[in-house]
Amino acid sequence: MTEKSYLKTADPDVYRILRSEDKRQEDNLIMIASENYVSRGVLEASSSTLTNKYAEGYPGKRYYNGCLQADEIESLAIDRIKKLFNAEAANVQPHSGAQANMAAMMSILNPGDTYIGMNLSHGGHLSHGSPVNFSGRFFNVVAYGVTEDTNLIDYDELYKLTKQHKPKLIIAGASAYPRIIDFNKFREIADTAGAKVLADIAHIAGMVATGDHPTPVGVADYVTMTTHKTLRGPRGGVILTNNELIGGINKFMFPGTQGGPLMHTIASKAVAFGEALKPEFSVYQKQIIKNAAVLAETLMSGGLKLVSGGTENHLILIDLRNKGITGKDAANRLEEAGITCNKNGVPFDDKSPFVTSGIRLGSPALTTRGLKEDEFRRVGSLILEVINNISSDDAIKKVRAEVDEICRSFPTDFLRI
Repeated sequence: MTEKSYLKTADPDVYRILRSEDKRQEDNLIMIASENYVSRGVLEASSSTLTNKYAEGYPGKRYYNGCLQADEIESLAIDRIKKLFNAEAANVQPHSGAQANMAAMMSILNPGDTYIGMNLSHGGHLSHGSPVNFSGRFFNVVAYGVTEDTNLIDYDELYKLTKQHKPKLIIAGASAYPRIIDFNKFREIADTAGAKVLADIAHIAGMVATGDHPTPVGVADYVTMTTHKTLRGPRGGVILTNNELIGGINKFMFPGTQGGPLMHTIASKAVAFGEALKPEFSVYQKQIIKNAAVLAETLMSGGLKLVSGGTENHLILIDLRNKGITGKDAANRLEEAGITCNKNGVPFDDKSPFVTSGIRLGSPALTTRGLKEDEFRRVGSLILEVINNISSDDAIKKVRAEVDEICRSFPTDFLRI
């Protein structure tokens, strides 16, 4: 926001809150793995007059008049995401990754049908079968997970469950899994039962787009993703599939699960997809991975236990049980020190999701901000300082001062439009 914002006088309460949020993002090290900083172009498109337009339907087949520009922008977004992932067909209307999953699942499953998804407590997502989510309420869910010794996906268990339950669908993907996912293995196992495969690449979409993680496109029947994590776009979702299955996806997206699409968000998706097609985006993804690896090495050298013993993507999951600290306490104290992450369950956790035994860290946002390996080593040392001195207010103040120095060295001018 600019200081001359219309809101400053039109609605000073909202203006104050938004400026406070600007300051929070400027003055803290954002390390939530599912967050990023978008470009000025994405921000500008998000606030465009397309927010005024109702456009139920799809390009060329709308239920409202006045959709010429809406058709153009949605077609552009579709063309760009197909090119980015080398996909046959795409739907760019999902408001979120969960709604992308909902539409894809409804195109395959009837209520009561059996599918297999990753256990939330082992790194899965709410929309992969959690009983508190639609995905766990309306279907018969069988959960696979990771092995206790390696914390890697237990493909042997997945094979046995598939042979036993004969699911109509298997979901591959996670929200807290720091390793490479073998989509070909999921395909091979699914084929033994004639099941479809849905690959949820919400977290790793940017790396998949640039070839820095194996792609499920052409392997899985459906690929869903969010656009706001490593893909560095607005908050929203996408579904990729083939020409044969796109009709069912479109039907269950609209009118199956959503009404009018958010055209201003689709415009900002188009901007983000265009940015991702540029060579510098590949450089960015590689830096994300380098930074996460350096951070993991620093934390492990300092005595912290990482789930799976490290990372191969943008994400790190720390198991704090050997420190006698809860994830909740660690995340709260880190936030006091200016480092923003989230508490997170770890495999075989004995604490509730409101407390947890771990924290999740990610490198995308700070990489966007310009930090590289040396800075991530420093950030890792600061995280260790907080965790090793969790009860010390002096330690928190000391770290907060260093965080302030880092933030000043890497300003967030790109937040302004």
